[in-house]
Amino acid sequence: MSEYVQPPAGTLTTSLAALAAGVQPATIRDWVRRGILTRCGGSPLRPVFRVEDVQAARAAAKPRSGKTKAA
Repeated sequence: MSEYVQPPAGTLTTSLAALAAGVQPATIRDWVRRGILTRCGGSPLRPVFRVEDVQAARAAAKPRSGKTKAA
């Protein structure tokens, strides 16, 4: 079975979520395992994610800037 031709409005498949977040699909799956991102529907093999949740997960997973080593 293939991915959705077009996911429901306002949602992204794993592949599209990865593209939107600038990461690999494996990272999206890792965020789900770590509880950073929650599925909003789909099936166990073809989950979909809300666009807003993907953006929030990207911000939450991004390394914090401003912490630099002293020279």
